[in-house]
Amino acid sequence: MKQIATNKKARHDYFVVETLECGINLIGCEVKSLRKGEVNLADSYCRIENGNLVLLGCHIKNYDKGSYSNVASRRDRRLLAHKREIMRMLGKVKEKGYSIVPLSMYFKDSLVKVEVALVKGKQNYDKKETLLKKDADRAQQRAIKEYSER
Repeated sequence: MKQIATNKKARHDYFVVETLECGINLIGCEVKSLRKGEVNLADSYCRIENGNLVLLGCHIKNYDKGSYSNVASRRDRRLLAHKREIMRMLGKVKEKGYSIVPLSMYFKDSLVKVEVALVKGKQNYDKKETLLKKDADRAQQRAIKEYSER
């Protein structure tokens, strides 16, 4: 599994409730750009349209050597998942406060996979609490390392 891109902003802004691994419908030049790592998931999100899971706002840079076969860099891309998984997520998204956001994009063998998550938004005090907890954990690990070196 080779990591292409991660959405760090999503883990900071949301509580991850449930994750799902999906395939993605791409064109050849987009795959070549992904192999070079030219993708940005920062402002992307997913929506369910006509029973299909669609990735919106994901920027995949146009391939340099792909002339006529290049497509729009921010086009909507269909995610490939089982119908029952999509319907289960649709039921949760209809509840207040839930969204579907991509967390990461990676190669699994030769296939491109997208890890999407059902998320619930964090308030500002939740974000601060998470940062404080992370700092405390880091300090604790540092103290353990210093103690074990003595």
